[in-house]
Amino acid sequence: MLSLVPAETPPRMQVLLTPEQQRLLAERIRACDRSAEEELVHLFSARIAVMARTRLRDAEAARDITQDVLFTVIRALRQGQLREAERLSGFVYGTARNLINNHLRSRTRLPVEHPLDDDVLAQHMPDLVEDAERDALVKQALNDLEKTSRTILLMTLVDDLKPGEIAARLGLSPEVVRARKSRALRQVAEHVRRLSRI
Repeated sequence: MLSLVPAETPPRMQVLLTPEQQRLLAERIRACDRSAEEELVHLFSARIAVMARTRLRDAEAARDITQDVLFTVIRALRQGQLREAERLSGFVYGTARNLINNHLRSRTRLPVEHPLDDDVLAQHMPDLVEDAERDALVKQALNDLEKTSRTILLMTLVDDLKPGEIAARLGLSPEVVRARKSRALRQVAEHVRRLSRI
């Protein structure tokens, strides 16, 4: 399996390729020659890593970008997307520049995170408690309703159905549905008021 881990050889120690050598290397990679792919990784990984670390100032992000660049280049070469194979080096460094710039752009688009102060959390805590208590009161009030009235109320409030539609589903007249809905709403409101005073 091809390893895309940056080579340990410092970039200045690596041999630069002539245009002819670049063309041959690109052609070998297009022919799916694994040794040519490993050669490309060995020749360029350290240079790309230095380039990425210098621009990003983040070693982990630089490693990720180096991997992405090498994968992108190898995939493009396999698919024959490099028209001037003797300019392989320029293609590699251009790909690296593009991916580094994309990373920098995406990083600047991220929202700035501000930690919440304890006083902000404390301010909103009573609201959360009140909401939970209100929900519990409403559920209890709904459970205390007669079954048909509860069904009518839920079909109205949750399913957003009109009295005529509810009437058709339950086999009742629309007038009965309206009357029961109105009575059920009054009962729930009164129940919640009564329980909230306790």
